[in-house]
Amino acid sequence: MLSLLLLVISISAGFLGSLLGLGGGIIVVPVLTLFFGIDIRYAVAASLISIIATSSGAAAGFLKDHLTNVRLAVLLELGTVGGAITGFLISSHINSSWLFLLFGGFLFFSAIMMFRKKGDARSEIDHPWSQKLKLAGSYPNEKGELTFYKVAQVPLGLISMYFAGILSALLGIGSGIFKVMAMDGAMKLPMKVSSATSNFMIGVTASASAGAYLMKGDIRPEIASPVALGIIVGSWIGAKVMTRMPAAHIRKIFVVVLMVISLQMMMRGLK
Repeated sequence: MLSLLLLVISISAGFLGSLLGLGGGIIVVPVLTLFFGIDIRYAVAASLISIIATSSGAAAGFLKDHLTNVRLAVLLELGTVGGAITGFLISSHINSSWLFLLFGGFLFFSAIMMFRKKGDARSEIDHPWSQKLKLAGSYPNEKGELTFYKVAQVPLGLISMYFAGILSALLGIGSGIFKVMAMDGAMKLPMKVSSATSNFMIGVTASASAGAYLMKGDIRPEIASPVALGIIVGSWIGAKVMTRMPAAHIRKIFVVVLMVISLQMMMRGLK
């Protein structure tokens, strides 16, 4: 019965995770710990497996539909990995409680700003770094027509990814939400491209962490297996739906999830 419930919940988590580029772990961990009473270590380990599964399940579909900007993902991953290493090194010197409160408030403010934003504010100018590295691209819209986009403020995007990596290491959360916000806000990418590229990136980041949990013996097959299976099914469905869903609807769903996560972070900070 437990496995069936985990499977159903994981399908929903995978659907949202692939649709928004966040990874299913942001939903799986609270459900496993709060509703099923599973130890946080096993929940986080299963979450990492679910993030890899989300990335794997959605990435193939997004690549096929030309939504993922692979060149940009590889570049930005340098900033994320560097930030994760920094966060790991300073984690023992920082009290995370105030960080949860600070960034919970920041996410809530960001959600309000994104809610006021009516659509994709695509850049009219291609940044010099983007021109040299050929980062600009195109993707098919809901009608199947090609939509071309340029990439703005590449250095700011790299800096944002660096801090996303730090926050991910310090707060123990997936950095997918920060990646989507950085690509959408700083680099002026279309929402669909931001979500698809984030999906591609989060699997790389989670793989390294999952190896550490595997060595510690925290990955429990009876928990991770139904979660991973459900996430793969859900992320495949999410990838199919996103190509047909208007970007404005994806943005609205992202804002709601952003508000829920920001409130969760502030509550954890207060505790």
